[in-house]
This record gives sequence, C-alpha cells and structure tokens, in this order.
Amino acid sequence: MKPLLRHHTPEGTAYLRQGQREPLVLVHGVGLNAEIWAPQFADFAATYDVIALDMLNHGASARTAGPADTLDLYILQIEALLDHLGIERAHLVGHSMGALVSMAFAATHPARVRSLVALNAVWCRSPAQSEAVIRRADDIAALGLGDSFEVAIGRWFGSPVPEELAPAEQAVRRHIATVDPAGYGRSYALFARSDRALVGRMAGITMPALFMTGELDPNSTPAMSEAMAREVPHGEAQILRTERHMMAFVSPQRIDERLRDFWQRAGAADPRAMSAEEVRP
Repeated sequence: MKPLLRHHTPEGTAYLRQGQREPLVLVHGVGLNAEIWAPQFADFAATYDVIALDMLNHGASARTAGPADTLDLYILQIEALLDHLGIERAHLVGHSMGALVSMAFAATHPARVRSLVALNAVWCRSPAQSEAVIRRADDIAALGLGDSFEVAIGRWFGSPVPEELAPAEQAVRRHIATVDPAGYGRSYALFARSDRALVGRMAGITMPALFMTGELDPNSTPAMSEAMAREVPHGEAQILRTERHMMAFVSPQRIDERLRDFWQRAGAADPRAMSAEEVRP
C-alpha cells in the first residue's frame, strides 16, 4: 500500500485518501486522528475510495472557537469535505464520538449517505454514566488532561491491559500523545453531553444502518447499539464477543469482514439501487 499523505480542504480539514470506486468516509473517535484507520485503508483501498478525516480539534484539522462546540460544526465539516471532493453520496463509518457525528450527519443529510456504520456508539447514558463522563469533561476543562488518557486506556483495553493487546495499546498511546489539549477538551465536552442529541431524530436515518459494539465495552454498551438499531427504519445491531472499545483497530480483520458483508447487503437493500418495479411503498 502507498504511504498515506494528508491533504487539506480550504476550510482547514485534514484528510487521508486512497483507493477507487465507491466513496467510504471514516470518522475517528475523540482523542485520536485519521491514522487510526490504517487497517481499514489496507483492507478496503482496493475496492473503495477510502477517505478518513481528522475531526475538528484533532490531528492537522482546524481548531474550533466560540463559547462551546456544537454537533452542527462537525456536521458541516463532513458536508464541506464531501463538497470539496465532489462526492454526492458515500458510505459513512464512525467510531465512538465519530459515530455520534456520523449519525448526526446521516439524520441531517440522508440523501448523501449510502449506508451508515456506527462503531462503539453511545446512546442515552444512564444517570450514573452521564454523571461520570460530564465530571471527566469538567475536570479536563478546569485542570487539563491530567490522567484522563490513562483512565481512557483502562476503559478501552482493560486494566491491567491484557498482554495480547499491549502492541495495540502502545500504538493508540502514540496517537493520543499528539492531541491538542485545548481542542480535545472542547470536543470531549461536546461528546459528554450529546448522547441524547438525536433522540426523536433517528427516524431520519433512512439508509441501511449497522450499530456494532463489543461485548466488553463498558461505555458503548451492547444495549445501546441494540436500542439505536430499533430507532431507525433499516437498522441492525451486531455485538461482538470478547471485543472492547477499540475493536476496529485491535481486530480489523474481524470487523472488516462484517463491514464487507453489511455493505453487500446494504447495496441490495438500497432503494436507489433497485428498479422502479422492485421498490415498494
């Protein structure tokens, strides 16, 4: 595979791009960057036009300003990137906060999303979960990063980190070591308070949608993915045994096989791909 090089839009979005044919847009989680999708570039660039962006406040993309971030800023970032690349419709895959942003984009611009995959997404946290994540966000805003990444590593990989996951854990550490602290704090504050942002709007996600998480993910729980799948017209949930929050990076072959299967089925179920006789009201 050729080296992945960052490109930039006039609006300040950095992105990686490689491949051909159908566009596939990947949106990473909070604290990471587009390079976390390296396994997916390796797996899909032969058959898809793979594009991974650095979210606002991450990687080489622009930092936000103003009193606080809103989901609309992140929706506009994806819209502007698609416009810049001349892409009308794309498959969209998001992880964690990237899943939240992808879901919000799909609900706002359904005609531009061929299919949606939400990996390790968060939905309607319990009161205890909400209190904990908002407290972390407030601590980051007041005190800086502190040990927030150490806590995140424990949630993502387990504490102590299992020996077989140590190489992946070290790679993720290298990614999060480059994050801009102030930008991370702004994005995390939005993520902490947006788990109910799409309540009442999920019916707008009209394309085929897959909600997939790990059995051992304590924050993006199986129950959340199952609930989201029930909220959309063409949703399904898949729960992967033994997997945790970083499953797309830790177990790419396992995840990517399921993505290929979903996209094949999504293509068959896409009303735009059917003849007029096949479409039913």
